[in-house]
Amino acid sequence: MSELTVNQRDYTKAIWILSIGINLLIGLAYFIPTIALPERYDFSYIPKLNATLNGMTFISLLLALIAIKRKKVKLHRNLIFAALTFTGIFLGSYLLYHFTTPSTRFGGVGLIKVIYLIILISHIILAALIVPLALLTVARGLNMKVEQHRKIAKWVMPIWLYVSFTGVLIYIMIAPYYN
Repeated sequence: MSELTVNQRDYTKAIWILSIGINLLIGLAYFIPTIALPERYDFSYIPKLNATLNGMTFISLLLALIAIKRKKVKLHRNLIFAALTFTGIFLGSYLLYHFTTPSTRFGGVGLIKVIYLIILISHIILAALIVPLALLTVARGLNMKVEQHRKIAKWVMPIWLYVSFTGVLIYIMIAPYYN
């Protein structure tokens, strides 16, 4: 590993820990039985909250992309931090919901179910990949490794946009089937 300058930090360990931990927690949420809570705890609002947070992430990323195209680096950075914040809040509420509430099955049939499953599967795979990719991209930006940041960002930004947009789309498609 190359020596870091005074202003740079090595985020490698944090990226690995967060990437593995986040993806492990999400995977566990599907395989561990839901935690029984007293009836007074109603988390039925969380899927709509999660869709809203995904939408806010999407808008922040889109605005960050526009900002960097206009060479407004500070605004770009702040919008990326906003997207990370919305994503972090989403992660917490997503885990709360899936650890405490049984999964909802999509009730559509035929072609719409095939479309839903294609979107869902691609969303899940890319969401797992975006965790380390986004963190690595942000780390390179924070360390002012501009060329390395640009190289990876041109791949990461469209993936993160896709994941946040399809998160909203999945909610819209499955919302009629929530109890």
